[in-house]
Amino acid sequence: MRSKIFGALLCTLSVTGFGSAHAEDATFDMTVMTPETALRIAKAALESCRAKGYQVAVTVVDRMGVSQAMIRDRFAGPHTPDTSFRKAWTAVSFRGNTVELAANTAPGTPQSGARDIKYALMLGGGVPIEAGGSIVGGVGISGAPNGEADDACARAGIEAVIVDLEM
Repeated sequence: MRSKIFGALLCTLSVTGFGSAHAEDATFDMTVMTPETALRIAKAALESCRAKGYQVAVTVVDRMGVSQAMIRDRFAGPHTPDTSFRKAWTAVSFRGNTVELAANTAPGTPQSGARDIKYALMLGGGVPIEAGGSIVGGVGISGAPNGEADDACARAGIEAVIVDLEM
């Protein structure tokens, strides 16, 4: 008798939703940047750096830090593709630009341990890409004379598509 009562109670609770997740709590929607947009960002960032006389590599990653586009100018150093990827990955992973992250994780600060995370690179030139209040990717530049110059080129790349991202 007890097992029948317990079974009936369990059945009632599961039908009413008690103790179970609702579908809207089990999944979520997200905005994903298209590869075409990533390529436009990379090209615009490269052109911005070229206009200033810099030979760079540009990498654009999606919101999960996976590469979507990478361009290396003909005279950019061999280290620049990997460095630009790591800057873009860091901007997405830490949800901030790497100029600020470089300062906030300087040796001797409480956050300095973040520099030991695999792929993290706390050098200026990584900028998150936002659309509708969400981070949809990141862009990283390597090869300009300093991190601030890399950062400026990254921002120029984003600026080239900002109207499309906000639609």
